Amino acid sequence: MSPQYKRVVLKISGEILGSRSEGEPIHAQSLENICEEIKAVSDMGVEVGLVVGGGNIFRGLQGSDKGIDRTTGDSMGMLATVINGLALMDRLEKMGAVVRVQSAIPMDKLAEPYIQRRAIRHLERGRIVIFVAGTGNPYFSTDTAAALRASEISADIILKATKVDGIYDKDPHKYDDAKKYDRLTYMECLENRLSVMDSTAFSLCMDNRMPILVFDLRQKKSIRSAVSGKSFGTIVEE
Repeated sequence: MSPQYKRVVLKISGEILGSRSEGEPIHAQSLENICEEIKAVSDMGVEVGLVVGGGNIFRGLQGSDKGIDRTTGDSMGMLATVINGLALMDRLEKMGAVVRVQSAIPMDKLAEPYIQRRAIRHLERGRIVIFVAGTGNPYFSTDTAAALRASEISADIILKATKVDGIYDKDPHKYDDAKKYDRLTYMECLENRLSVMDSTAFSLCMDNRMPILVFDLRQKKSIRSAVSGKSFGTIVEE
């Protein structure tokens, strides 16, 4: 496989790292499988920025249901992404990758501060950069963080890894007649209220003409297929 993209931002959810059946927030085999794919893509010469969610540990909106202030809950969720980022870093480094973790919230004992020029320099040198702590602000999702970082580092595309093989007109897990889209425009997603990202993240991608590829991470060699430009998942662009 030869890569179609030089620089990508890969967005993965925290839930993908966990195992509900085994009750583990970070499942060893899931972590291993994801890191193998990321390492393989990096070895292809693709510059990889990675944004990870924290929903397997704590999601900000969950705190509201427990009487926790939304701002405090979002801060807890941002810290959860740091835990996931460190787990990914550790596994990738054991595979021989060179990794840097950059945090939107200063925590110099654990990660570098996010600095745009430094992040780009790491990528140019073939290092995998993991962006953690979201945007550093409450009320913004890790989808928004992915859209922001992709725009800042001039990525070619956002690869949004999910548990569904693309975008559908309705939930394919609930409706057998759900229709899958191969290609959509930003306006079609807005007009049909399709779940691509949250509205803030999606608007940022549309304003900056940042393409989004939505695909199923669980498929074999999925990330490699995504960066190779194969007919895969659903692409959103102008």
